[in-house]
Amino acid sequence: MSNGQEQKMMNAQETVSAIFKETLGAVSPSFLVRGYAGQITGYMNEKNIKRLIVAGFGKASYHMAAALRDELDDGMVSDGIVITKYGHAQLQGPGTRGQGSGEIGNIKIYEAGHPIPDENGIRATESLRELLRTADENDLVVCLVSGGGSALLVSPYEGIGLKEKQQITDLLMKSGADIVELNAVRKHLSRVKGGRLAEIAWPAEVLSLMISDVIGDPLDVIASGPTAPDHSTFQDALDSIAKFNLMEKAPKRVMDILKSGVAGDIPETPKKENQIFKNVQNIIIGSNKKAIEAAQMYARSEGLDVEVLSTEITGVARDVGIWLAQKAIEAKALREKGAKGRRDRRPKCFLSGGETTVVVTGGGKGGRNTELALSFAMEIEGIEGVTLLSAGTDGTDGPTDAAGAIVDGETIVRGKAKGLDPHEYLDRNDSYTFFKQTDSLLITGPTGTNVMDVQIIVIE
Repeated sequence: MSNGQEQKMMNAQETVSAIFKETLGAVSPSFLVRGYAGQITGYMNEKNIKRLIVAGFGKASYHMAAALRDELDDGMVSDGIVITKYGHAQLQGPGTRGQGSGEIGNIKIYEAGHPIPDENGIRATESLRELLRTADENDLVVCLVSGGGSALLVSPYEGIGLKEKQQITDLLMKSGADIVELNAVRKHLSRVKGGRLAEIAWPAEVLSLMISDVIGDPLDVIASGPTAPDHSTFQDALDSIAKFNLMEKAPKRVMDILKSGVAGDIPETPKKENQIFKNVQNIIIGSNKKAIEAAQMYARSEGLDVEVLSTEITGVARDVGIWLAQKAIEAKALREKGAKGRRDRRPKCFLSGGETTVVVTGGGKGGRNTELALSFAMEIEGIEGVTLLSAGTDGTDGPTDAAGAIVDGETIVRGKAKGLDPHEYLDRNDSYTFFKQTDSLLITGPTGTNVMDVQIIVIE
C-alpha cells in the first residue's frame, strides 16, 4: 500500500469514527434525561406527590439515573432500584465493580446478566417488585427504560426456573428470532413484563422515560413493555417458537405455560383498556432515528453528500452487508462516471440504522455488526475509496468486547496476506476473530446508551 493510499484510508476511518462519536453524543442518556427533570419537578408539585421512586432497567439505566439524580434537588428521590448490565455502572457504596451492586444516593444499583438473564437479575428484580408494592396514589414512579431491559428485568412466571428461561432465550436468539418474536415469548413467561410492572405499581403515578432499541419504537416491545399495554398474546408467543421449529426443543414447562395461556387457564398480560394505564405515561426520549439525524447533520457540516438509507434495517446480518456493499459499489461507479458529465467532488456518505440478526451455524465468536462488516468487506475486496463502520451504539456487539468493525477494500486483502480465508470465518460465525487479526475491530467500551446499530459508509 502506498503512503497516499494509507493516508486516504486513515482519513476515511477517522471520518466514519467522528460521525459515530457524534451519533453517540446525540443519544447520550445524560443529555436525554436532563431535559425532563423540570417536568418531573413540576408534575410532583402539581399532583402533590409525596414520594419519588426511581425504577431503572437496561444498559443505559445507570447513566439515566445518575443524570436524573444530578438534575433534581437533593432529597427528591426517596428510593430507587436500577438494574444494568455488568460493566455498565460506576458502582459506589457497599458493593464494588464486579460484585454486582452499589448505590448512588438513595438509588440502589445492581448489575446482572445480558443477553442471557442470571441470578443477579432475579434478585434485583424481586427487590424492585417489593419496592413497587409499597407505592400508593401519593407516589410517582419514574421508570428509566432502555435496551437490554428484557434480560435484566427478570422474574420468571411461577413454576419456571431461571435455567428454563435461559434455555428458551438462547434457543430463540441462535435461531435468528427478532426482538418482537423474542419479547412475545419473554412477556408471557414473566411476572413483570408486558405491562405487569405497571400493574404492580398501581395506583401510583408512573412516568416511563424510554430509550428505544427497537425498530419503529413500539412501546410494548422496548424492554418487553413492562409499563405499556401488551399487544401480543400467548398465541403469538407459541407462534414465535413454532416459526423456528423449537416446539420439541423448548423446555416442557415453558410449553405447558404457554399452552395453558392459549387455553385461557392463565390470565393474559394487561391490555390497553385496563385501568392501570390511566396513571401511566410512556415517553420515547431517544431512538435510532434521533441518532441517525444527528449523524446526518454532522456529516453534512463536514462537507459530505449524505443519504439516509433507512433507520429500520432488519434481516440477516450477512445479507444486509451484501446489500449495503452493492449500494456503495453502485454509488462509486456513478460518481466516477459522472452524472451528465459532471462529477460531485464531495465524498458520498450513506447512513443506516436498525438491528439485524445472526443465524448461528458455527462455533465462532462475533456479533451482528462484525458479521455484517465481514460480509460487506468481502464484497468490496480490492475496491479503493469505500469505508464502512458498523457498530452497536451500546459499545458491545454480541458476546464480544467490540462495538463492531471498520472495514475497507484493503481489509480482506490484509486478511488473505495472513493466510486467513474470510469465507471460512463467515461460515463459522467467527467474524470477531477475523477482524482481530486484521486490526479492524472498533472497541469503545460500554457507551452508556443503546439505540440499536448504525452503519456509516463513506465513498471517496
